[in-house]
Amino acid sequence: MLALTHYIPILTTLLSATFGSIVLGRYRSRRDRPHLAWWAIGIYIYGLGTLTESLVTLFGWSPLVFRAWYISGALLGGVPLAQGSVYFHFTRRTANRMTAVVVPYIALAALAVCLTPLDASLAEPHRLSGRVMVWHWVRLLSPLINLYAVVFLVGTAIMSAVRYARQQAPSNFVIGNALIAAGAILPGIGGAFTRLGYVEVLYVGEFLGLLMIWQGYRLCTRPLTAARSTIPAAAV
Repeated sequence: MLALTHYIPILTTLLSATFGSIVLGRYRSRRDRPHLAWWAIGIYIYGLGTLTESLVTLFGWSPLVFRAWYISGALLGGVPLAQGSVYFHFTRRTANRMTAVVVPYIALAALAVCLTPLDASLAEPHRLSGRVMVWHWVRLLSPLINLYAVVFLVGTAIMSAVRYARQQAPSNFVIGNALIAAGAILPGIGGAFTRLGYVEVLYVGEFLGLLMIWQGYRLCTRPLTAARSTIPAAAV
């Protein structure tokens, strides 16, 4: 019998679809801001990862769902969200150059995930783990890209929170960025537990992490009053 935690990805998937649509709608009205497009893509991919977890819970393990889960979660994970932060905090030229490096890396890593043989005897009916990949070196490709996501998603959020605090900006900007940083860290912690065989920790971390990121986004996009001319977060 499955634990209730195995059904959490279903809620996370629904949450991702709603949140992603909100950010996408904001981008459609502000097409000169590519960071919004990247954030929307990142949230949808986040939901794709939890959708694959939901499918495993409901219908059991399969090679196709496993590969989709590993690519959308272990490889992509927070990268599109981080890339959105890159476009927000850096010049367009710098962000484009970083994209030109990140995208091919992910494409090659995803190809390796698609090509590696899988040892189905190591698979559990309703749990996901990268240990089923016969080419064990493929699992070594994800830490580097996840480190990139941590630096440019978590790092820029922390940096913004500290800067706003020093500027004595409205508290919603400080708290909002702090929530985004904390929310982005939780799935990474869950991923570490997954490598130890505790995928349930990942499910909880993904759900709580997305809730925190959404709340942080809401706080950072709260309409400004007198501070409008001095707080750059209005650009989101």
